[in-house]
Amino acid sequence: QSDFYAVDSVQKIELFFSQPNWDYQMDTAKYGAGGYIMADTAIINGYVFYFVGVKYKGNSSYDSTQLKNPLHIELDYLINQSYQGYTDIKLGNGYGDPSLIREVLAYDILKNYMHCPKSNFARLYINGNYIGIYSSSENINKQFCSSHFNSSENSFFKCNPITIPTPLTKSNLKYLSGDSSAYFNFYELKSNAGWNSLVVLCDTVTNFSSSIPNVIDVDRALWMLAFNNVLVNLDSYSGVFAQNYYLYQDNTMHFNPIVWDLNMSFGAFPYVGSGQTSMGGLTISGMQQLPSLAHATDPYWPLIKNTLSNLQYKRMYIAHMRTLLNEAFVSGNYLTRAQQVQNLITPFAAADSNLFFSYSQFQNAITQNVVFGSYTVPGISTLMNSRQTYLQSTAEFTAQPPAIIFVAPDSASPSLNSNVTIRTKVTNANVVYLGYRTDFDQKFVRIPMYDDGLHNDSLAGDLVYGASFALSSAQAQYYIYAENSGAGMFSPERAEHEFYTIVSSLPAASAGQVRINEFVAINSTGVMNELGNREDWIELYNVTSAPLELFGLYLSDDISNPFKYPFPPNSIIPSNGFVAIWADETVNAGYLHCNFKLSSLGEGIFLSDASGNILDSISFGPPIADVSYGRCPDGSGSFVAFTNPTFEASNCSVGIKENSTSTFQLYPNPAQNELLLYGLNGSTITEIEISNILAEVVGRSNYSNKTEVRVDLGDLPSGIYFIHINRQTTLKVVHSN
Repeated sequence: QSDFYAVDSVQKIELFFSQPNWDYQMDTAKYGAGGYIMADTAIINGYVFYFVGVKYKGNSSYDSTQLKNPLHIELDYLINQSYQGYTDIKLGNGYGDPSLIREVLAYDILKNYMHCPKSNFARLYINGNYIGIYSSSENINKQFCSSHFNSSENSFFKCNPITIPTPLTKSNLKYLSGDSSAYFNFYELKSNAGWNSLVVLCDTVTNFSSSIPNVIDVDRALWMLAFNNVLVNLDSYSGVFAQNYYLYQDNTMHFNPIVWDLNMSFGAFPYVGSGQTSMGGLTISGMQQLPSLAHATDPYWPLIKNTLSNLQYKRMYIAHMRTLLNEAFVSGNYLTRAQQVQNLITPFAAADSNLFFSYSQFQNAITQNVVFGSYTVPGISTLMNSRQTYLQSTAEFTAQPPAIIFVAPDSASPSLNSNVTIRTKVTNANVVYLGYRTDFDQKFVRIPMYDDGLHNDSLAGDLVYGASFALSSAQAQYYIYAENSGAGMFSPERAEHEFYTIVSSLPAASAGQVRINEFVAINSTGVMNELGNREDWIELYNVTSAPLELFGLYLSDDISNPFKYPFPPNSIIPSNGFVAIWADETVNAGYLHCNFKLSSLGEGIFLSDASGNILDSISFGPPIADVSYGRCPDGSGSFVAFTNPTFEASNCSVGIKENSTSTFQLYPNPAQNELLLYGLNGSTITEIEISNILAEVVGRSNYSNKTEVRVDLGDLPSGIYFIHINRQTTLKVVHSN
């Protein structure tokens, strides 16, 4: 089956309510606390789900007198269930869009330039009755953040006024007060905490423009603003209410803007705003000629004003606009795509008796204007063909940018920790920069490149620029940015969303080099993955002193199918280090997630190579909740139970150092119920203390100068323990019941 959000597909969603007044109940809930009404059954493309939550959503698009309202369906309302891993389905009813395709078309363009939801179409049936054709867009939630930012528990906001939007109620990142309660009506907290971070963001964006790069991903902000302007997407940060976007703070503590709600893009919402009083309504001509620097001097749009006041950011912003305009519109690609998606839904629109416009208006909405209430919605091509002509005539777009002729590293496969030189030939530039990072979770660092013959750049003055950085990890990403006094240019042009990649020459792991080191098959109170869920996990250990590539190896819980989970390219395990794989079937999330879970009845874990050779394996019976099974020493010891799992850490010691030489010995090790501790060369024992790996004392005994004693471990849980003798000597023991 294709992805639920495959853009060239129309999903079928059926809801069944047992309550005859389901619509009244949903209206009542919408006007009240906005809670869910339970549908007995939801059927998605033939797959059945029971007891799902359904509610109406939206502001202007919702009306209790209409049957075709926007919906939010929560599949896991009462039962832990999902469709292809998606638990929330959000459906837009096409309000204000005679073409019905604006949202899907706009997201299809935006995905090339920044992280954004997937979007396609769905036909909705309720109790067997066809309600109509809807747009269906991926929910921006913790799973979305995990997939794109490799975390989900950081500060997270939906930026829409809680009150009815007016020119006075903007979610515009303007600093209001040091008291976070001043922001409650303009932003919706989606994480457990984060208000203080939002206050700092607003204070910085408004009052300390030079520090904006410290608190927000400037490149993603510039792409958002460029997109909004080119597509005249004014029901957004760039319009009167400065709304319809999310902010997620990644692990670098930078907020990332995420565009949301594009059903009124392409001029279907004509209010650009001005200051805090004017709606700023535009005619179609006004939208076609919307200035590229709209709001660049207006303090009520501080993100626009205070980023574009930086001349380099302004040139980057125009470069992004130029790229977007050329690729999507000058090329004509948008019109081809618009006609494709409209043809896709035409039969479903023809059968939709709840359209907000006539079927004839739908058919002609790509090219023809349609009156809607107090204003006119432009035909998509009517707007964009003229907008393209206007933008290309402006001073910002007629300025000639640099030309980037080639980009190349000095080595296609450099060694780890070596210096890598990137060279580029650029004409018509005053300055050239190299942006690079050595970890996907990092922000790009921009450094100057030189054409002076001193930076591995060939000859001075030959227009070949060079710059170097240390390849401190298995791979690096990089791009080039060049500018003159009038314009800037990126290579690749979609940077920083797209970039060049260089991979170090790392050996692939072979037999004996990587071992299964620890696993948890029932995780109810332990560590959480980046989605905030406690899931099974498997830990591997690299027994060598060099990083290794796991690509080409496989994990499985089925000996008859050793190739169940292939490690993706650039899955690196550090030297004498650990890597954990979440066994949770969430294959589209960040980090490493394999496509199987561990059985609570017991099974096997198999690590194999591309030939199907088993490199390591472990079989286990019914596991105990929150108890891990691991090796000590790491990578080589026998598997024993640990009541304190050590996720991506050594199984053998946490802050306690064992004596490398001692006049005392113990036997056996590992031990079950009892061990014998004895002194060598007449050494006597006067006191012993037993501690676990958390340094908690779990036993203590005093003796009268004994040369040997028996130590009872029978009542202690399985795990690693340390025997402290006479407060001078420490020995480690593995206890397994």
